[in-house]
Amino acid sequence: MSSHKEPDRLSTIYTRTGDKGTTSLGEGTRVAKTHPRIEAIGAVDELNSWVGMLVQELKDTCPADDKLHKPIQTLQHRLFDVGGELAMPGYQVIQAHFVTELETTLDEFNKELPPLKNFVLPGGSRLACLCHMCRTVSRRAERQVIAAKEAGEAINAPLLQFLNRLSDLLFVLARHAARQWEGEVLWEQSEKQKTGNRANT
Repeated sequence: MSSHKEPDRLSTIYTRTGDKGTTSLGEGTRVAKTHPRIEAIGAVDELNSWVGMLVQELKDTCPADDKLHKPIQTLQHRLFDVGGELAMPGYQVIQAHFVTELETTLDEFNKELPPLKNFVLPGGSRLACLCHMCRTVSRRAERQVIAAKEAGEAINAPLLQFLNRLSDLLFVLARHAARQWEGEVLWEQSEKQKTGNRANT
């Protein structure tokens, strides 16, 4: 048996180096904590936390072999990769095949769903609501990454594509979860809107 011991990745939790409002990127550059790249990293981290809530909800409410488990658990690992790539300018972790894998998973779940004839509200079950929460935070994370790119930060194309497909996948998973339990909640027009539509026909 090897006596080699892996070094601790985080031996000290607080460092005091950020007390003046700056933080370090992975390659050592110090930037403001409000830097566009840091905002993007924070949004992705928040998204991963919500996905963690979603994973736990699956464990609490669904059988271990439920088909939702694997794709959502995998998302946590890939989102950590996204954050790692953002923290290392010029470094690439998210590859084109990750995007293809998301699209394949999306297609597999979407083919089981009936076509949408109306807008879907965030509801249908707690699990579906958590999927929608992850979807909306995913959209915000995507916007923050785009804002960083527009501010002059180098962002790899597959990472942007991955985040864009991710919110689509989460929407489809929300529909799947809602239909498995309480059913989808569809938007209903107000009477005023209905009257206006009839007047325009």
